[in-house]
Formats: sequence, C-alpha cells, structure tokens
Amino acid sequence: MVLSMTGYGRAQGQYKDRTITVELKSLNGKSTDIRCKLPLSYREKELELRKLITDRALRGKFDFSISTDDNGIEEDAGINKNLFISYYNQIKQIEEETGMPTPDYAQAILRIPNVVQAEGSELKDAEYEVIKTLTLQAVDNLTKFRKIEGKATEEDLRERIAEIEKSLAQIEAYEKPRLNKLKDRLKQNVQEYSQNTNLDQNRMEQEILYYMEKMDINEEKSRLAQHCVFFIEELDKKSDLKGRTLNFIAQEIGREINTMGAKAQFSEIQKLVVNMKNELEKIKEQLANIV
Repeated sequence: MVLSMTGYGRAQGQYKDRTITVELKSLNGKSTDIRCKLPLSYREKELELRKLITDRALRGKFDFSISTDDNGIEEDAGINKNLFISYYNQIKQIEEETGMPTPDYAQAILRIPNVVQAEGSELKDAEYEVIKTLTLQAVDNLTKFRKIEGKATEEDLRERIAEIEKSLAQIEAYEKPRLNKLKDRLKQNVQEYSQNTNLDQNRMEQEILYYMEKMDINEEKSRLAQHCVFFIEELDKKSDLKGRTLNFIAQEIGREINTMGAKAQFSEIQKLVVNMKNELEKIKEQLANIV
C-alpha cells in the first residue's frame, strides 16, 4: 500500500458543554514537521499530542489544530484585568500621540492572547482523554484520505514502470542494425586513416575490439530490467514507509537509462531512451508525494 503525503483528517467531540474540533492536514516534506495551534489550556500537552501524531502519521509536514466552542459559560472563565488595563492605556497613549482614532477598544483588546483566560484552571484528565481520542480519530481519517490518493498514485507508478519495460524490450530489435552501423563507421574511419598512416594491424584490431565492448549496452539493459522488477517488488510490500527506497531505485533506473543513451549512437534507440526518461521524470514527480 502506498500512502500519499497530502491528506486531511478531522474529528469532533464533546466534553461537557464544550465542543472540541481537531484538524490535521499534511503536505509534502522530507522530514516530519508539525505546526501546532492549540488553545492556551491545552499547550501543556503539546509534546504528548505531537508524539501521538508522529507515531501514526509517519512522514510529512503537518498542520495540527484544536479549536473549542463553549456552549455554556465556564464558571472559572474570566478577564485578566491587569493585562486588559495595560493594553488599554498603551492604545490610549498611541491615540493621543498620533491623533489617530481607535474606536471600540474593548473588542480589539479582548482578541489579544491571554486577555481572556480560564483563571486558575487546569486541564482535566477526562477532557484530555477526549482530546487524545479525537486526535487519534483525526490521524485515522487522515490516513484513510492518504490511502485513497496513494492508490491512484501506485497505479500510475506501475503503468510508468511498465512503459519503461516496454521501451526496454523494443531496444532488442535495433541491436543488430546498431552494431552493423558502428562496424561500418569504424571500417570507414580505419580505411581513411590507413591511407595516410602505417598501422599496426594487431593494435588496430585491439582498439576496435575495445571500442565495440565499450559501446555494448547489454549490462545496462540487464541492470535496468532488474531495477524495474525491484521497484515493483517494493510497491508490493506491506510497509507504508517506502518513498525513500523507491526514490533510490528511481535514481538507479535513471543512471542506466542515461548510460544507454550515451552509448547507443543509434537514432531509434535514442528515441526509446527519450521515452524512458520521460516516464522516469513522471515517476519522480509522483514519488515526491509518497510517504
């Protein structure tokens, strides 16, 4: 199973009169990075909540947020009067110095963090249990989303590898004409050169043999075929974390394709190499979005 890096998960629940909403979004990321947006009273549990996410959501860049909607009035909720008055005096001073009107001080100040708070309250164990449950539900919903996207990505990857294998198989038909063309070119060059230079026949034959061996692409073809098989085998594994391994295999596939392109010196094979490179680029684009 392939997991997409992008996804979205949401869960909502109740604690007494409070509605708690947990949201988790994921994007592409080489390493795990979590940005948290939590109510002040929940921040003491941020590290624990981060661990819950990293243990289950694996790799990616995450935006994690918890919001609350109190349907009732909490008895211990209140306004930090000293902080409110301090902000009020500063705003009033700015108004007097600049002459700039600043209407509705109260609404602006109440939106400043820590002005409105639950005085002396602590996060109850029962409420934290609700938060943990909702966080795990959000992670599960995120994973479901990732699996749906990952399935489409996996199908596309298999098709791209099949196209590379198809192009690789077609090279065989051009191998004999390619070798004949290389031999003819060598003979012509040797004939032109021998008219003006005394040649060591044995040395010349050794150089020709070396050149022909250097232009041989059978090893590259064999390794490319093996890498393609390895790629599909990795896709078939049950592990969710396979993006990095698939990237390494794709690099090896690219290396063999590039070497064949450099050695081919035959237009029909070059066209097949271009096709394989095109498919590989699309594979790399998809791999950038796999966990």
